[in-house]
Amino acid sequence: MFIYPKLYRKLKRGPQVILPKDIGIIIAYSGVGKESVCIDAGTGSGWLAVSLARICKKVYSYDTREEFTAIAQKNKDLLGLKNLVLKTGDVIKGVEQTDADLFTLDIPDAQEALGAVKNALRDDGVVAAYIPHTEQLRTFSERLQSLDFYDVHAVEVIVRDILVREQGVRPSTKGIWHTAYLIFARKGTGHRIAAENVNE
Repeated sequence: MFIYPKLYRKLKRGPQVILPKDIGIIIAYSGVGKESVCIDAGTGSGWLAVSLARICKKVYSYDTREEFTAIAQKNKDLLGLKNLVLKTGDVIKGVEQTDADLFTLDIPDAQEALGAVKNALRDDGVVAAYIPHTEQLRTFSERLQSLDFYDVHAVEVIVRDILVREQGVRPSTKGIWHTAYLIFARKGTGHRIAAENVNE
């Protein structure tokens, strides 16, 4: 199996983390960069938060559990990320920011946070949610429809390692398969979402 870059090998890990295979897609599909402001809900160990902070202008990361925020703080300090702000709080109740380019969700009942997400995003800002189960994916997409988000797209990122050896080349029997579904959408005005577009 591929060895993660040194960055991820030295980070502290407590609760389950979003892995690099999913972090890469979140960054690529959202289009965030050096001028972007991001909000990350469900800090956990902070792997996604620190990855965003390494390339974005400002990142605000929220978690309801102080012990998780403490682990993320160690990772923030380890990398010297002054543009990462860690907060203990429930984003479902709302956040202070109103100009975010990206709002990520890795929390239970993520659809309940979409009202706060819409208020926090700038027009055409992106929400990206990390959803474990297909039933939750449907519920989340239906909530997006009711709030007039558009450009909805759901994906699953599967990495299959290939063994390259003298005796032959074949897929490995080990690897990282399903972690979660990722669903993306943009905040907009006057847009309606066709349900059949979610998985196109």
